[in-house]
Amino acid sequence: MAASNLVTKVELHASCKGLRNKDTFSKSDPIISVSILDKAHAWKEVDRTEHIKNTLDPEFAKAIYLDYKFEQVQKIRFNVFDVDNATHALDDDDFLGFMETTLGQVVSAGKFTQPLKSEKGAEAGTITVRADEVVQSRKYLTIQFAGDNLDKKDRFGKSDPYLEFHRANKDGSYSLVHKTEFVKNTLNPVWKPFTISAGSLGRGEDSCVIKVICYDWDNDGSHDLIGEFTTTLGDLLSQKLMTWELINAQKVSKKKYKNSGTITISSVTMFEKYSFLDYILGGCQINFTVGVDFTGSNGDPSHPKSLHNINPDKPNEYIRALTAVGEVCQDYDTDKLFPALGFGAKIGGKVSHEFALNGNPSNPYCAGMQGVLAAYHQAIAAVELYGPTNVAPVINHVANFAEQAAQNPSAQQYFVLLLLTDGVITDMRETKLAIIRASALPMSIIIVGVGGADFQAMNELDSDNKKLTVGTQVATRDIVQFVPFRKYQGDDAAYSLAQEVLAEVPRQVVEYMKSKGVSPINIR
Repeated sequence: MAASNLVTKVELHASCKGLRNKDTFSKSDPIISVSILDKAHAWKEVDRTEHIKNTLDPEFAKAIYLDYKFEQVQKIRFNVFDVDNATHALDDDDFLGFMETTLGQVVSAGKFTQPLKSEKGAEAGTITVRADEVVQSRKYLTIQFAGDNLDKKDRFGKSDPYLEFHRANKDGSYSLVHKTEFVKNTLNPVWKPFTISAGSLGRGEDSCVIKVICYDWDNDGSHDLIGEFTTTLGDLLSQKLMTWELINAQKVSKKKYKNSGTITISSVTMFEKYSFLDYILGGCQINFTVGVDFTGSNGDPSHPKSLHNINPDKPNEYIRALTAVGEVCQDYDTDKLFPALGFGAKIGGKVSHEFALNGNPSNPYCAGMQGVLAAYHQAIAAVELYGPTNVAPVINHVANFAEQAAQNPSAQQYFVLLLLTDGVITDMRETKLAIIRASALPMSIIIVGVGGADFQAMNELDSDNKKLTVGTQVATRDIVQFVPFRKYQGDDAAYSLAQEVLAEVPRQVVEYMKSKGVSPINIR
């Protein structure tokens, strides 16, 4: 019997002591980049902490989330940098030190402290990493705090106060889980609202103690304590507008000392945030549609170099991409009936940009991936490859069904279109408009580039950094994922392709449902 995979989501909180100082007139401004050693034995960055200014002893609030796999040795590396510019890249920042270990060592230790090493192997301070199992909680709080009559800490001004939230751990220690911005020169600050999960803030346990510390921010990093108080997750989840006294332990013994000001919840709302799994288990149906490029640029299918050449011993890229992505999608489709469409072929002497691969326009559905592949083979033998490469009709075809489904949100249907093409899209403007239309619907689009063409223009459609725009029309959200198939080689090419192109779909499903205020039908 094969061993079962034991996967646990863990969160890592990191802090450092005694970092090297790389700044002339101040202290270092550290950030930690966390990387995992991948299958190709290359370090792949998974996330970063926040960037903290002017300190050699940083405690980072942002947690790093990882999948801990008991049966695997997961090598992990913590790189600490001094950031002095606004660029995302870290190779232009000063390197402060690194620590390599395994995730298993961190998890088993609970609290793991090791020396940091410089480029030459010398000690460069220490790093402490705490690992906790992530508590899955649908409950989230959006909460805003305000201070009143805080202690004055600055000689030539008032105070620049900020709050830190520390969650009590089961061993009695505390972990920093959130830090507000500082508000300049005031004794009556109002901090910006922030949103945090009940799992992160208090392990999802109403009785979990939360220590809130108020500091006066100083530019040199020597922040002054104003006071602190403790509360519980249950108090915050009650959504009551509560007030606490800030107490500075160093002042308690002084005569007439009452407090160092008060902190009040000025607004609080609790809501539930659902995951992709919540929607799937609640009955959301994923409808998978295939669109295949049958333009002449693929080459004559009878020729061995054609992208549509059928060789029983060596499946072409279309077949491999269809199989890789389709086999994952079909698990979420109850009836396993997939519409399979083609575009760019000449049928009966006329070019068609939207035809059924099985030759039945009134019923283009295929039974499972085997049915899709059978229809593909049938189409290759029946149509004449032609052109141009117009994909807007296929996108609009699926969008029409998505639009109908959106009229009845209780049905909870979501549509995924897999487009396979060998070249640059001819109707780019119409395609962009079709995508903009689809972005407001329960729909995602995966485009896989087949062959060796230049797919640079496709990156316009995969608008990760900004929303797709045509004139005054702007996409509601990013729904396109483009990848060239040639990027995936080797024995695990199909697995890697499916993993990358489908990675964004769960987020896109949740994003759409949330935007429409749709909750899962049946919460388990």
